Amino acid sequence: MLLSPTSTNTSLPTQAFWNKFKPKPKEPEIQNKQGPMAVARQRLLTLAYGEIETLCKLPHSFHELMAVAQDWTKPPPDAMFNLRVPVEYASIQAARLVAGDYIYLTGEDSYQIAIMGVQGIRVEIVSDAPPPPVEDPTPPPPPVLEMPGFFDLELMPGQHVALDVTVSSDELDMSRMEDGTLVDGKYWGKLDIVHSGDTHTMEFSGTRLPPGEDYSPELLLDSRVISKLAVVAKPTTAKCHLTILSPAQHYCDVVLVFSSLWKLGIAWPPPEHVEEHKIKYFMRVHPGGALEHFESEMVVTALYYEAVPDASMVDPNNFIAPRNGFAMSFRDFIPHLMIVLDQLGMSLHAKTAFINNNMSAFSAHKNIAYRFLSPSKIAAAIDITITTEPCVFTRIFLIFRGLTDDEVGIFAGAGEKEANAYNWREIVGWSEHSKDPEQFRVLETSVLEVS
Repeated sequence: MLLSPTSTNTSLPTQAFWNKFKPKPKEPEIQNKQGPMAVARQRLLTLAYGEIETLCKLPHSFHELMAVAQDWTKPPPDAMFNLRVPVEYASIQAARLVAGDYIYLTGEDSYQIAIMGVQGIRVEIVSDAPPPPVEDPTPPPPPVLEMPGFFDLELMPGQHVALDVTVSSDELDMSRMEDGTLVDGKYWGKLDIVHSGDTHTMEFSGTRLPPGEDYSPELLLDSRVISKLAVVAKPTTAKCHLTILSPAQHYCDVVLVFSSLWKLGIAWPPPEHVEEHKIKYFMRVHPGGALEHFESEMVVTALYYEAVPDASMVDPNNFIAPRNGFAMSFRDFIPHLMIVLDQLGMSLHAKTAFINNNMSAFSAHKNIAYRFLSPSKIAAAIDITITTEPCVFTRIFLIFRGLTDDEVGIFAGAGEKEANAYNWREIVGWSEHSKDPEQFRVLETSVLEVS
């Protein structure tokens, strides 16, 4: 039997020889040597509406995309609002299945197919809503909470005094209004300084001069100009006349209660102040209209008082608008007003006195817009109580304002023709009893000019 040398181990190295060859340790993988990526690659979205574009992160769902688009454009509730993707920006899977130029996103499925595998996408907004407002990248200036003030005052001819003050505010910006309007320029007005006991105040009210308009410093010392400024600075005031007509002699109390937004101005005869916002007259009423006021020992034909509204609530455009009033020229207004007052039951003497007492205010305007208030609105401002029953009230409260020729156009459809056909008796609450001489009647006429 022949044996091959390879069949035995006589010529092979011993086990100790093979032990000299040890496997090398494996090198760590490259990915273990590198730290994890700090931020994953962000997919972006370009939103476009007409020629306006914005860039943001790509939302994960169609619902989030719709919310982002509507928050940017802020469309009205009834506006058409759709989203579409140009095929060149969509995924290949979606673009190859569309024959047109756009893929309209109608839900979650169409959105996910359109963004499949893309790093960025363009979504166009199709809507009839107005375009989104362009944001001003310029940050607003810091608020002005403190600034120096200087006053050069003439106490009397030849005697001057200078006041250096610091004007400060805790949190309100003194340089701009809430809408960003800058408060600067030159102002004409009235400065009121009070030092009485522990009360020390300084208050200025005035109007800004047009930019570039020249003025004379000597004009400030003219007493006629100062008196005119005092008239201009006077707040808006309702002038009220209260007449009482009785068939027989009566003793009565007349109580006026003002709301918190109104306050009493001048009154004649002087009333008795019962409490805040409440005054009273005690008088004897004679047939023919004579009113005998016991406290002042005066006999008058009417009570006169002025009511001053809170300046913050006086909005001429809201008080008199085409929805509640009418407008016409001054020449047409006076004859028209005479006809309306006649319809409201006023006597010839009362109508004439009403027009004459306010002619100066009426004639200051080329065009006039006006309205009458209802009894409920008058009572909400100034309530009247008289301790006589029964009593017929007629309260005629006229509000008017001047208009320019351009402003008259706003009252298209609310002019003289429409005013002549309007029934103010229903608004005023006129009653036939107001003309009955056997009734105890109260007639109040009030006029308020708003500007």
